[in-house]
Amino acid sequence: MMNQSASTPLRDDLLMKASCRLLEAAGAEPSIARCVARALLEADLLGHDTHGLALLGAYIDELRAGRMRGAGQAEVLREKAAVALWDGHRLAGPWLVEQALSWALERAKQHGAAHVVVRRSHHIAALAAYLEAPARAGFVVHLCCSDPNTASVAPFGGTSPVITPNPMAWAWPAHPDPVMIDVSASITTNGMSARLSSSAQPAQQPHAWWLDAAGMPSQDPRVLQAKPPGSILPLGGLEAGHKGFGLGLMVEAITAGLGAHGRADPPEGWGASLHLQVLDPEAFGGLQAFERQMNHLAAQCRASPSPAGKAAVRMPGERGLQRKRQQLLEGVELHPSILPGLDRCAQSLGFESFLF
Repeated sequence: MMNQSASTPLRDDLLMKASCRLLEAAGAEPSIARCVARALLEADLLGHDTHGLALLGAYIDELRAGRMRGAGQAEVLREKAAVALWDGHRLAGPWLVEQALSWALERAKQHGAAHVVVRRSHHIAALAAYLEAPARAGFVVHLCCSDPNTASVAPFGGTSPVITPNPMAWAWPAHPDPVMIDVSASITTNGMSARLSSSAQPAQQPHAWWLDAAGMPSQDPRVLQAKPPGSILPLGGLEAGHKGFGLGLMVEAITAGLGAHGRADPPEGWGASLHLQVLDPEAFGGLQAFERQMNHLAAQCRASPSPAGKAAVRMPGERGLQRKRQQLLEGVELHPSILPGLDRCAQSLGFESFLF
């Protein structure tokens, strides 16, 4: 969600270099620092700016406190041909996702499909950040995650938070760009709620995306910080939230459930359980046939008339990839709240500022 009052565009290579410098200063190995910085920057390029460099300061704090590990390897707990369970031992989430993706791509080439479940990962940033490359390479990708240490979404019909927004992402090859879907099982996210709560503008929002502790609909994200706390509504809201609730439960099952570690265990701090699936269309009807079907479907969607005065239909990820190309040429527009926070973070590490 790009803010129209964003700051002056900045070169992506400058942001990458500055981010790596801070992550390494906080204790991350260079390879892990590059991986984390790349994922955060990719999120901003695609427009997911609550889950891009806005998270860097919090990641630095987690590294310095020892709650995020910036060195080491995941532990392989179980592995069968094209299925694996790893313990991430609280390593940086983007690093674990990239390692899991590399493993799954190789197995999918051999077996047609592969699954990796990673428990005890740290936060994995924006799921969309990992989709483009494997989809352009001809694979279908599904990634989802939960955070068993956090509760902010109430079950449909309930009033107290139990699960997290539990994002789900899919991508597949298409022409001219891959289709990329990144959605949550809740009507908004923790990151967006936090940004709206801290905004200089009035906190009350146009839509009732939250419930207070009594279960009353609220337009104020600050109910999440109340005592007792409110909650975020499931996707579908008051009328159809049973659908988002069901999707959220499914994510819990294939992440924490399959990982055998989750809400039934003692909390360990901000983190994630994740499930990555990679499918090779060549093992099914073939890549060419897959693209023929999905390109035809996309053309039908785009040909659907829009109401007068409304924008034309676009496929999921289309606007994000257009924005990415534009920002790589013209510079990255960061939300105005991000650079001041990163300057403070850099100064706490002994640097004059984030960029210099």
